[in-house]
Amino acid sequence: MSDAQGAERASEQDRVLANSAVMAAGTVVSRMSGFVRSTLLAAALGAQLHADVFNIANTIPNMLYILLAGGIFNAVLVPQLVRAMRNDPDGGEAYTNRVITLAALFLGTVTVLLVVAAPWLMRLFLDSDFNEPALAAQRDSVVDFARYCLPQVFFYGMFVLVGQVLNARGRFGPMMWAPIANNVISVGVLAVYLLVFGPAEDVLGAFSSDQELVLGLGSTLGIAAQFVILVPYLRKAGFTYRPRFDFRGTGLGHTLRLGVWTVLFVIVNQVAYTVVVRLASSGTASSADGTGYSIYSSTFLIMMVPHSVVTVSLATAILPRLSARAAENDLRGLAGSLTDTLRSALAVVLPFALLLPVIATDLSNVVWGHGAAAASYELYAPSLGLFGAGLAFFTVHYLMLRGFYALERTRTVFWIQCAVGATNIAAALLLVRTTDAEHTSPALVLAYTASYLVGAAISYAVLHRLVGGLRTDRLVRFLVRTAIAAGLSTAAAAGTAYLLHLVADDPHWAIAAVWAFCVTAVDVVVFVALARVLHLREVTTVVDTILGRVRRSRVPS
Repeated sequence: MSDAQGAERASEQDRVLANSAVMAAGTVVSRMSGFVRSTLLAAALGAQLHADVFNIANTIPNMLYILLAGGIFNAVLVPQLVRAMRNDPDGGEAYTNRVITLAALFLGTVTVLLVVAAPWLMRLFLDSDFNEPALAAQRDSVVDFARYCLPQVFFYGMFVLVGQVLNARGRFGPMMWAPIANNVISVGVLAVYLLVFGPAEDVLGAFSSDQELVLGLGSTLGIAAQFVILVPYLRKAGFTYRPRFDFRGTGLGHTLRLGVWTVLFVIVNQVAYTVVVRLASSGTASSADGTGYSIYSSTFLIMMVPHSVVTVSLATAILPRLSARAAENDLRGLAGSLTDTLRSALAVVLPFALLLPVIATDLSNVVWGHGAAAASYELYAPSLGLFGAGLAFFTVHYLMLRGFYALERTRTVFWIQCAVGATNIAAALLLVRTTDAEHTSPALVLAYTASYLVGAAISYAVLHRLVGGLRTDRLVRFLVRTAIAAGLSTAAAAGTAYLLHLVADDPHWAIAAVWAFCVTAVDVVVFVALARVLHLREVTTVVDTILGRVRRSRVPS
């Protein structure tokens, strides 16, 4: 690589990090407010069957949006919008208007049909134990919640579509900041719920009609708000929406043909997730001590923090550049940009993945050890600790798929996802059936990890062959140095945690928060120090950037 090429690559990576920082800041605030929501939800509903009744119904709209349109909106449209902006005489304005109009018509129609079909739809996601007469009231509550929550499908779709239009035009911040409105509304709704109804006294019971109304409509209002907030930013990005219905012969056919394979990809993914939800519902429906969907999804939320803050921000910032390099047939440049981004993501993800089992119990106490869930917070810890390894494999798989999408190789992504989905289903069925109800959620976490181990290995190998190399030697050297630094820092953190827990095995949640902070601080300090010794530029560059901004902010103007 020439000096000029090296300078260009370094400059590009700096721009990616700068754009990622804007998105990451919004995501951090969003996730923090999301933790408050998760804490209040557990305090109000507990962690068992009562909570699963609401959480399963409230999750289905997002699953269905992803199934029906999410793959196309998230992966296919950005490259197509970038191409339209580059090649169309009007800068892609007409193409974008047609896409928004078509999406709104499709999502509106589908949402109405889903609300009507709610009773039949929910049968797909509930274990057969819910058919027992003893659980009739809980089954009715699930259906009622679904009717209140399914309009979210429309708002999820329009939020992501408008957000991707903004991303394609270089406005990355609004889409990352808008979900904060959803969390604020959700927190407000849950606070009202706790004031009016109080924490659940029966963590296995159903809901009253008033409780269903407050929780169901409140959840949908939050999703609608995050979409509405984005709309004014379209004009600020230089785009004015005007409905267009002239869909034929305008390039949408190419987009939809690409989307066919993405839809098939999503179908495979959602079939696997449907199996996971059904198996999770069996854990709490069959036993008062079981773990199920509420614990699985809540610990997944914690696990996804570094993914949302770091990996998604990096991937969103780099995807337009990957698409541009693919359009220029610059496979070497595409591979370089992608592997630089992969190393930047893993520099955060790997230390977090190793630290997570160390702080899992204290973190569970802090986040969920309140109200109706106070007596069962320890049930969260095994799932939370096990999710770390799954996060590392998922990060590799997720970023490799951005390369395939930039190259418009959606068919390849579909076949890879078939392997991921099949592994998840097979492992989940095997592990859940060979364990007890209390370990249902941890078993599902292990199945998730196995599936993305397979996905990461296949996607990396296929993309490596497709682009003529992914600088594997450099990646391996980076991984070895990172493993050394992260392993030693985790050992120091584990020693600190051991000493702190000699004081008390079951501290108050406030003490647990202090301990988790101290353990994490030890881990971060040791890791950053070792990163400097081992010349981990992916870590030191970010640290130096942050410290430089802090110093500049202290200089008086």
